[in-house]
Amino acid sequence: MRDRSHIEKTLMLNEDKPVDDYSVVLQRLRKIYHSSIKPLEQSYKYNELRQHEITDGEITSKPMVLFLGPWSVGKSTMINYLLGLENTRYQLYTGAEPTTSEFTVLMHGPKLKTIEGIVMAADSARSFSPLEKFGQNFLEKLIGIEVPHKLLERVTFVDTPGIIENRKQQERGYPFNDVCQWFIDRADLIFVVFDPTKLDVGLELEMLFRQLKGRESQIRIILNKADNLATQMLMRVYGALFWSLAPLINVTEPPRVYVSSFWPQDYKPDTYRDLFLKEEISLLEDLNQVIENRLENKIAFIRQHAIRVRIHALLVDRYLQTYKDKMTFFSDGELVFKDIVEDPDKFYIFKTILAKTNVSKFDLPNREAYKDFFGINPISSFKLLSQQCSYMGGCFLEKIERAITQELPSLLGSLGLGKNPSALNCDKTGCGETPKNRYKKH
Repeated sequence: MRDRSHIEKTLMLNEDKPVDDYSVVLQRLRKIYHSSIKPLEQSYKYNELRQHEITDGEITSKPMVLFLGPWSVGKSTMINYLLGLENTRYQLYTGAEPTTSEFTVLMHGPKLKTIEGIVMAADSARSFSPLEKFGQNFLEKLIGIEVPHKLLERVTFVDTPGIIENRKQQERGYPFNDVCQWFIDRADLIFVVFDPTKLDVGLELEMLFRQLKGRESQIRIILNKADNLATQMLMRVYGALFWSLAPLINVTEPPRVYVSSFWPQDYKPDTYRDLFLKEEISLLEDLNQVIENRLENKIAFIRQHAIRVRIHALLVDRYLQTYKDKMTFFSDGELVFKDIVEDPDKFYIFKTILAKTNVSKFDLPNREAYKDFFGINPISSFKLLSQQCSYMGGCFLEKIERAITQELPSLLGSLGLGKNPSALNCDKTGCGETPKNRYKKH
């Protein structure tokens, strides 16, 4: 059996210090979201455009590490190895045949416990309640396992069914790619695992990489079981893996590929042991970095979400304003709005947003998406942004802009005030209340 000291050292599993208490920062983040972002999100039905609803469980959840790849490449074995679960009653079942048919979520708990998918989806305190939309067939293929392990106090692992290229979507009984997209959207780190015998790319794997577009910074590609090959053969396999993936990853720099053997058995003789060990430590450092940057990533994610909600609201407001300007007493409202939706550039919808509101053109949504959006939601069901104000609550647009430019950046800056995040309290940070203007005349 292989020595595990490098895992415990890199992931700091031997340290006796208690897990940092982030509850105050997360409480403030949740309050900013509910008071400044969610009202505009609900008013302009943003979830129907992006299909990404943020729950309280998602805001407070631990970082998620997602394992993807073909069947029997060692995804479950790698999780067992990282957590030291081999030959224990906690270990995930592994084998040479396709073994994992469920989405398995490994979480921390006081004792070993298995949780059914329908229970996980029903528990609003967890971040998995939105998975109900994929139907009961999928929930039967979702399973949660609570394990009393120190690493799981800081991170959640998700093991996925292996990709089988000769299997059709309908044969799984649920929308596999849609479920993968849900987990990809919420993952902080994505391990795409291959082994030397499964380098070919079929339709299902090609679709998976299409879904990973835009998430390249979170992807780590792993060539597992590398000690099964002689040196010359390993070089050929490494080149073949790049050749297979090159058409699928459209980025200027090549992706980082980790070459090692992630299982508890010692490396085979006459292989590059030192290289494999260094590659493994590099991967563990990446994992530890994600855990350490948990709060920063969470705040940045909520801010990015707020920017998208704001742009969506500005666009809907512009569509509505153009519709009102073009309507006359004798106009057919349906035909007028159809003309606007079919050719928004004719009415300078998107150009007006870029010119007036300090919005990047790279953040603008697809024009075609708004045809479907307004097909479901009539334009008359929305109010102008100027009408979304109240005497006590203020204006929705001002609140979300304040969250983007002031509240969330200051919350991010407050993390650097001290080593201990629990030292922050509502007296110092305000927990989302309107900041006092020291320069205002009284």
